[in-house]
Amino acid sequence: MNLHQFRFVQEAVRRGLNLTETAKALHTSQPGVSKAILELEEELGIDIFARHGKRLRRITEPGEQVLKSVEIILREVGNLRRIGDEFSKQDAGRLSIATTHTQARYVLPEPVALLRRRFPKVNVSLHQGTPDQVAQMLLDESADIGLATESLANFDALVTLPCYSWQHMLVVPTAHPLAQVERPTLEQLAAEPLVSYHPSFTGRGRIDAAFARARLQPEVVLEAIDSDVIKTYVRLGLGAGIVAEMAVRDEPSGGDLVVRPLGHLFGQNISRVAFKRGAYLRNFVYIFAELLSDRLTRALILRAMAGDAAGEPSDPAL
Repeated sequence: MNLHQFRFVQEAVRRGLNLTETAKALHTSQPGVSKAILELEEELGIDIFARHGKRLRRITEPGEQVLKSVEIILREVGNLRRIGDEFSKQDAGRLSIATTHTQARYVLPEPVALLRRRFPKVNVSLHQGTPDQVAQMLLDESADIGLATESLANFDALVTLPCYSWQHMLVVPTAHPLAQVERPTLEQLAAEPLVSYHPSFTGRGRIDAAFARARLQPEVVLEAIDSDVIKTYVRLGLGAGIVAEMAVRDEPSGGDLVVRPLGHLFGQNISRVAFKRGAYLRNFVYIFAELLSDRLTRALILRAMAGDAAGEPSDPAL
């Protein structure tokens, strides 16, 4: 048996048991993929896949166990390569970050700039997507570290740690009636057309849940994934905006928008960093995590990666 066979089996599962797509992804031929899988099954003495003719139909019960071992083997092979890179290039390489639009725009610029000053030979790749896409990039090992508010803690194959907490904020033009209200209520917000995030982004689920508990049905007239887009439409008078706290930190006092905290209505949100469980992290990945939050340390991450749940901070707001 060899690594090529393991990769063919793993990719076949990723491609929904479609050997044509598997071959394309691996830049080889379909007969070559099929032959390699059959040879591995023959050597192991089991069927990894159940077939109908030449087509793969499903993963067998012993095949499920084989896939778990294949995942571990290929992950450790990747770790060996990273260890080699780490010791041959202690201060050089590429840091791949998966995150959402809001985190990329308002949270990451300063830590990335600090990292580049400290490690000028480290290049940064920034991948933006939905929280689920952030998780998948980590699982696919196309990212070293992920940062998002939703979803990351839902994946058992990821190690996640709280990074920082934040609340939602109301943004309205200075002439808007709510600009005179210091502590808005859910009823007041529900009476206004609202401009806020797409349901899968930036704590929107907390907003919807709060209105549902109060049996209110607000009218969200525009949804976006970008905080600056939301603020633009608020300025045009489309409605009252609900955005993340970090998106209004730089709004000037006395400017054209009035900002009010909404933590009393929607609670606190926790943004989390994530790593693939079992992955080998290079030195500058730990450094970058520490730059993201003073709650994150190399020792804490190492304990979490080793499975020590007690090492996780209990209150990221402190």
